[in-house]
Amino acid sequence: MHTQDRTGLAIILSLIALTLFDGMGLIIKHLSNNYSATELTAWRNIFGLIPTLIALWSSRKWRTNGKVLKIRQWKLALLRGAIVTFAQVSFYISLGLMAFATASTISYATALFTTALAIPVLGERVGWVRWSAVLVGFLGVIMVIQPGAEGFSSYTLFPLAAAVFYALVGVTARLFDDDVPSAVVNLYSSFSSVVGAVLITYFWGGFNSITSTTDMVWIILMGGLGGTAVLLLVISYRMTEQSNLAPFSYFGIPLSFVLGWLFFNEAPWNTLFPGGILIAAAGLLIVWRERSQDKNNTLR
Repeated sequence: MHTQDRTGLAIILSLIALTLFDGMGLIIKHLSNNYSATELTAWRNIFGLIPTLIALWSSRKWRTNGKVLKIRQWKLALLRGAIVTFAQVSFYISLGLMAFATASTISYATALFTTALAIPVLGERVGWVRWSAVLVGFLGVIMVIQPGAEGFSSYTLFPLAAAVFYALVGVTARLFDDDVPSAVVNLYSSFSSVVGAVLITYFWGGFNSITSTTDMVWIILMGGLGGTAVLLLVISYRMTEQSNLAPFSYFGIPLSFVLGWLFFNEAPWNTLFPGGILIAAAGLLIVWRERSQDKNNTLR
């Protein structure tokens, strides 16, 4: 398959993954009236282990290396799973308390925090273009959150916290040795997320009884959608550079708006415009700058 064809397929897979993530979010919002965010996090990770194991088994690199599960940086891998748990809990809380599109849009500030965290964690130098993008993006976040406004709610801080945690997960992924298959790292993180979510749920108030077969189906589907989305992203990232996929991730902002309107009759125009546009524009500017730097380094 030609490189261009693989990139096109990777983009399609990433968009499908994005849609599956939004589908998972809709289910979480639907179930949040009867189950806590910690419970939903635990169930999401438990049933999401199935696609994770499929991703590991289908990893050619892992099988070629002798199916080794032990890695040198196992503590970091487990720590990333714990961070994922906090990110999920924060985001799932916001889905139960806020408009679907608003919570989703704020969470797209991940790219901004990723740029900022790359300095202390990775020791990267960030130029004025990316810093300008970060400032524009934060302006967009402030416009969406609207601190000081009459309708301001502290609930808006939950998706912002989720964005910080997800950014930390993304940045620390670059600390692993190059010869470690991403599927193995994902397995460690998924296992840690399950343990962390179950423990948090236990101390938070425990698990509620699943009230109906329908809810059980929704819960299994929620975990399946989330785990499958991660699997598709892993596959797509192996097919092309991440910078080729990043611009299409912002398709999720209008998609979340449409889905929130269709399923929950939500249309938060006043909240999302123009802040949501600034968040997306800032993220795209960061992606463009990183791609430009990669091309310049290649030419050298």
